[in-house]
Amino acid sequence: METPEVLVTVLIGIGLAAACGFRVFVPFLILSIAATSGHLSLSSGFEWIGTTPALIAFAIATVVEIAAYYIPWLDNVLDAAATPAAVVAGTIVTAAAIQSATVAVRGVSTASTGGIANPVVSTGEAVGSTVTGILAIVLPAAAVVLVAVMLLVLWRIVARLRRRRREGARRADRSAC
Repeated sequence: METPEVLVTVLIGIGLAAACGFRVFVPFLILSIAATSGHLSLSSGFEWIGTTPALIAFAIATVVEIAAYYIPWLDNVLDAAATPAAVVAGTIVTAAAIQSATVAVRGVSTASTGGIANPVVSTGEAVGSTVTGILAIVLPAAAVVLVAVMLLVLWRIVARLRRRRREGARRADRSAC
């Protein structure tokens, strides 16, 4: 493999790993579609991902996974299971970082809205996984840039929420005195 091909392969891997942080099965479905349509060749031992049975299995798993996140409180249970699955599926720290951020966002959503806003969070995660996964195949460098931007935005959101929580605690302490 020439250096540009290796770089593109690494970028695709990073993009798909990051997409696993949002949804575990969406990146596998995208990878399977790309392989079965001839847009991507898979490494030895992973050719099975590009088969019709795998494509069907990933499609069903993706639909079930996304649908399950729209069931109140089940989404939090799935997040707990998805964190280690995302790490295994992605095998890169990027997936773990994004999944940790989405767990934090969902926790805030659940705490502040009683879970009512969680479907909005779920929709954002499904869209993020799909867009990142497709970009990883079509424009790998753009996927890596998108992941970097998403990490920066999520970091700023979490930092802002922490700052507000600290300020609220200070106000509560002052009013208690």
